[in-house]
Amino acid sequence: MSDAAALAFTKMQGLGNDFVVVDATRRPFALTAAQIRQLADRRFGVGCDQVLVVDPPPSADVDFGYRIFNADGGEVEQCGNGARCFVVFARAKGLTDRREIRVATRSGVIVPRVEDDGQVTVDMGRPRFAPRDVPFAGGTGAPSEPLEIAGRQATISALSMGNPHAVQVVADVEAAPVATEGALIERHARFPARVNAGYMQVVDRATIRLRVHERGAGETLSCGTGACAAVVAGVRLGLLDATVRVHTRGGTLTVRWDGGGSPVLMTGPAAIVFEGSWTPPG
Repeated sequence: MSDAAALAFTKMQGLGNDFVVVDATRRPFALTAAQIRQLADRRFGVGCDQVLVVDPPPSADVDFGYRIFNADGGEVEQCGNGARCFVVFARAKGLTDRREIRVATRSGVIVPRVEDDGQVTVDMGRPRFAPRDVPFAGGTGAPSEPLEIAGRQATISALSMGNPHAVQVVADVEAAPVATEGALIERHARFPARVNAGYMQVVDRATIRLRVHERGAGETLSCGTGACAAVVAGVRLGLLDATVRVHTRGGTLTVRWDGGGSPVLMTGPAAIVFEGSWTPPG
């Protein structure tokens, strides 16, 4: 492939959840799933958890379109840490001068806003609990539900934050079986679209510790939608107050959910790491 066909990108991170961000507002994004896997490879490519694509607005009521591809090449509906990076990228590249933008995703419109201190708050929309919306086969929509995992009966909270989540409450998040059990939950037969597996330790009513095995990426240092899902689950279970500090291995997010039909608000950092170009091998 010639230099003219090289892919210009920006490497970004939000609490260690790292992304390759591509501006497709002027030039279409046309990598195949195999090429995305090559790009995301940490030894033979650039390396990232997800590839984020900034598209032209698909309708007049939004500023941009937003596509997300996991490291395995599969397209997914939502990425919260990526949403914070999205607005920082758009402003840095001169695509907008607005501090608050409306962005269309596969699961609906989100609204990221750059705060005075440089942190980014994202209106992630309303959580959804109906089993068909997760999707979660045989679910009831209750705050806690049983799930058999490799012969063990676990208790989870199943919900959608635009993408599917299964959250467990654990006594010690560092001892949680993320590495051995996460992939089993991700591909569990009751989650036909696969699922993100979260492990939440409640420190107090305003503080949790969290680890997440992300669908198509494995365990990441931070998961924005996973943090939102964990707080929503904790509020529904009566364990948490409305505003919660979520400590992940990559840093801390603040998540607020007032319950009912309220949207989930997530606040945290986003940073540009470096700029580059990449040519698919072959």
